[in-house]
Amino acid sequence: MSDIQWPELLVFCALFLMVTVMGFAAARWQAGQTLDHLDEWGLGGRKFGSWITWFLIGGDLYTAYTFVAVPALMFGAGAMGFYALPYTIIAYPIVFLPLLRLWSVSRARGYVTPADFVRGRYGSPLLATLVAITGIVATMPYIALQLVGLESVLRTMGFNAGGFLGHLPLLIAFVILALYTYQSGLRAPALIAFVKDLLVYLVILVAVVYLPTKLGGWGEIFGAAEQKFAASESATDGVLLNANNQLQYLTLALGSALALFLYPHSVTGVLASRGRNVLKRNMSALPAYSLLLGLLALLGFVAVAAGTEALTNQATGRLDTNTIVPKLFDDHFPSWFAGIAFAAIGIGALVPAAIMSIAAANLWTRNIYKEFLKRDATPAQEAKQAKLASLIVKFGAVAFIVFIDPQFSIDLQLIGGVMILQTLPAVAIALYTRWLHRWGLVAGWFVGMFWGLLLLYNIPNPATGKEHFGGSALALDKLNILGWQPFAGSQVQIYVGIVALLANLLVAVVVSVIARRLKVFNGLDATDDADYHVDEGDKDLRPVAVH
Repeated sequence: MSDIQWPELLVFCALFLMVTVMGFAAARWQAGQTLDHLDEWGLGGRKFGSWITWFLIGGDLYTAYTFVAVPALMFGAGAMGFYALPYTIIAYPIVFLPLLRLWSVSRARGYVTPADFVRGRYGSPLLATLVAITGIVATMPYIALQLVGLESVLRTMGFNAGGFLGHLPLLIAFVILALYTYQSGLRAPALIAFVKDLLVYLVILVAVVYLPTKLGGWGEIFGAAEQKFAASESATDGVLLNANNQLQYLTLALGSALALFLYPHSVTGVLASRGRNVLKRNMSALPAYSLLLGLLALLGFVAVAAGTEALTNQATGRLDTNTIVPKLFDDHFPSWFAGIAFAAIGIGALVPAAIMSIAAANLWTRNIYKEFLKRDATPAQEAKQAKLASLIVKFGAVAFIVFIDPQFSIDLQLIGGVMILQTLPAVAIALYTRWLHRWGLVAGWFVGMFWGLLLLYNIPNPATGKEHFGGSALALDKLNILGWQPFAGSQVQIYVGIVALLANLLVAVVVSVIARRLKVFNGLDATDDADYHVDEGDKDLRPVAVH
């Protein structure tokens, strides 16, 4: 702890203090009549306009872990790490129309979570609960990963001790986050997202102009990366994809795009917007973040050319590759600018962590607490329950980092992506049709979830010595369907999430056909066709925050 970078720390703390004040002040920003209602506390009054929604959703999707992990993956594996760019580009056209329908039906019926919609669409508490639990479980490690990103910055500034002392700054930061989120709800991260994004754009644009100039240009940078990967023993590393990992790259990008807006925190940002036109403008403008992400990813190759070395995590004794980008800024920029960069990453952890904890709390409150524990809960009781749940979720994520190897959180997030994809039939497809039977959706969820987790469990990672959960790339040779190996001998890799989703859909269709032939009751649909097209200003539109 004696090598603390004081100038960087002072700049970091000053900016952190500024957003803390903003977080507490947000309770009075665009305030409704009360915060004791999920419409107000959990969705910001459902009245965010184009700019606020753009910063909120962007701040939600492009997280602190993105800022450190994508360049770190480029640094360690090369081209495979660039999958994050195409998936964020294709995500918006894919979700453009479904999100409009989800916003409309949720606004018309007062739904706060995707599980609320499933409950209303199929009248099935079981299916809604499966969707809610999947969302909560998939979100928890995602929050923990924000702490991984924040800790990489704190470690670079000198807080690299083992034990409780090394985690103390992180704990203080999240206590402050918990307090102003408890008070202000979704308005806090929505307001702070403005500062976060402005800092990120400033830092990245300066970095991609200054660093290549200092290192001799992009030709030198790509040459250094190519030289590094040519010496690597891995068959998948390189500045270009090869025959074995091209399908993995394609399916990982597609699967990640399909999963992006199934996450509860993404839905929360969408439902908080004022109307359909706001969402249309945002789905058109949000790819601007992908340009930023592409520039950010290239910092991984810049770090190779600069000879940047990751710090050793004193708590685990292993190299922490997530410190590559912070270390790059620490080595090549003045202390004051490095402090701004660290603040951008740190605040970039607080915004999505707050939204994610609110989304998970909404799921718990609406789809478990009210469904099974207190059916007659008032809006004020729901809001109180959600506030308490958001605290538990945040400190649960901190416990992951303090008491468990951070690598385990990364593994859980890998699992979370496969898990959240299994809610696609019940949420996204149900926005258009009820042809899939509710028992088909339940059966498909179980098969997709079980098979996806089984495939992940059996993937080793020789580089780290792990025998299980070593990655999401499955060699087609290992694809075994009840003893049948359709691609025996093939070393071509594919993303496990897509394989599990295809199994889910196949089972859902087969069971739905059988259930319809047997005329099994498919539940009552509480929605009307008109609900999927309502917009702000419509006559007789349900008021917000009705008690």
